[in-house]
Amino acid sequence: MNAKLPLYVTSGEPAGIGPDICLDLAERVDQRPIVVLADRQLLQQRAERLAKAVELVDYFGQTEPSAAGQLYVQHIPLNVAVTLGQLDAGNADYVIRQLDFAAEKALQQQSAGIVTAPVQKSVINDAGLAFSGHTEFFQEKAGVARVVMMLATKNLRVALATTHLPLRKVADAITEQRLTQVIDILIHDLQSKFKIADPRILVCGLNPHAGEGGYLGDEEIKVINPVLHRYQQQGINISDAMPADTLFTPEHLQHADAVLAMYHDQGLPVLKSQGFGEAINITLGLPFIRTSVDHGTALSLAGTGLAKSSSLMVATDLALHMAQSA
Repeated sequence: MNAKLPLYVTSGEPAGIGPDICLDLAERVDQRPIVVLADRQLLQQRAERLAKAVELVDYFGQTEPSAAGQLYVQHIPLNVAVTLGQLDAGNADYVIRQLDFAAEKALQQQSAGIVTAPVQKSVINDAGLAFSGHTEFFQEKAGVARVVMMLATKNLRVALATTHLPLRKVADAITEQRLTQVIDILIHDLQSKFKIADPRILVCGLNPHAGEGGYLGDEEIKVINPVLHRYQQQGINISDAMPADTLFTPEHLQHADAVLAMYHDQGLPVLKSQGFGEAINITLGLPFIRTSVDHGTALSLAGTGLAKSSSLMVATDLALHMAQSA
């Protein structure tokens, strides 16, 4: 990939810690431009409040990386003034405009990829804008049939068969078509974006004890394992559906490149317990690179100096690495 293309970083919810942690990107010296999408005055005010000596530089297509202490900014104007820690539906459109800008640049192949700081889904929906998450937003923008949400630490990758669904809807969403699409994307991106030639994948069952032979649910028998067996017959190194409470043990994980969980809170609590603050979110299946932090807006920490940017830094590192390898 062209080393002069910028990596765009959305600053997310303006009342949260997104602007705070984005300022720490000025401490980096990278091989390509890193550009924060934010209201310039908001960043300046937050830098002054946090006593961070950051020189904001308007981005007009510069091809050289910013110097240490400098931060490229693509100005996206706020709708209304921000009060620290207080959500305002008036700025919901501001958040969406960041995402729109980043997506358009990525789809036009005018960027190296996207890194996203956290947003507050509730306030966006309160403003009358339908929004279920970054993953679904970029899927719609890219016009792809399916994407896969995967979180990763240094030692563990967990992909999700379903994402932001109420628990009572999960079982109906586990279909042969969905599983096939998810596994195809997972295998493809592990090979193409992570350069793992023969990925080893462990799969969680949906039910306790993976259904225990049908006594605790039959989705494993009727849907999940038949799909997995077809991949096994093709020579893919993928397990049968396993009980999640035993799959997530060191004995099994040491032999896995990725875990496929059936729903959000089946896999992510385990991953975050191992590496919260240094875990990242990757959207697989998009025609561009997208990584994200693993935490929320932390409204109570905004402007306090207590927010940690470690997850943003890891997300940026991975996006840059994948861009370099593309």
